Amino acid sequence: MLEIVIQGRGGQGAQTAGSLLAATFFAAGAQVQSFATYGGARRGTPVSSFIRVDDRPIRLRCDIERADAILCFDSTLLEGRLLAAADRRTLIIVNSGRSRADLARALPDYRVVPVDAIAISRRAGLGRIVNSALLGAFACALGHPPLDALQRTIRELSPRLTDENVAACAAGYEAVQALAGNEAANAPEKDDAA
Repeated sequence: MLEIVIQGRGGQGAQTAGSLLAATFFAAGAQVQSFATYGGARRGTPVSSFIRVDDRPIRLRCDIERADAILCFDSTLLEGRLLAAADRRTLIIVNSGRSRADLARALPDYRVVPVDAIAISRRAGLGRIVNSALLGAFACALGHPPLDALQRTIRELSPRLTDENVAACAAGYEAVQALAGNEAANAPEKDDAA
C-alpha cells in the first residue's frame, strides 16, 4: 500500500492536488482512499490531504502515521508533526527554491527533493498556485502515476486555466528529471577495476 501525505496552507491548492492525485490513481484502476483535515477556515492555515493507494480494497480508517511520500507545498511546514510521519525511506517533495544540498544539510535524516514550484507556476501563467507543478514533480520523483495520466486528469477536472495547469505539471515533472540528471552527471565515476 502506498500512503501519501499532502501538506499545504489554505489557498495553495493542496486539497485540489489531493483530489487530482486520487482521481488519477483511481482512473488507472487502483483502489484509493482520500481524506483531508483543515485548520481554521481561512487562507494560510495548514491543511492536509491523505491518500492511500493499493491494488486491493483499503480497509484502514485511520490517519497515516508513516508516509511513503510527502508532498509539501510550503517549506516552513517541514517540521514537527509533518516530519513525525516520515522516516529515512519517505520521499519528501517540497516547494522550495533552495538547493537539494542545502536541504540535505538542514534535514540530514530525510530524502528531500526541492522543486521551485512558484517559479514554474509563474512561468506557466498561474501566479502562486503551485499544485499542478508540484503534482508533476511528485509523479516524476515517485515514478507514478504516469505524466500523461496526470495531465489527462488535470484536463478533465481543472476548474480553469486548464492549458496553464497542464503545462505547469509537465514543467514540474521536467524539473525533477533535470535534478536527477544533474545528480547523475555529478556523481563520482566508479572504478571498473574494483
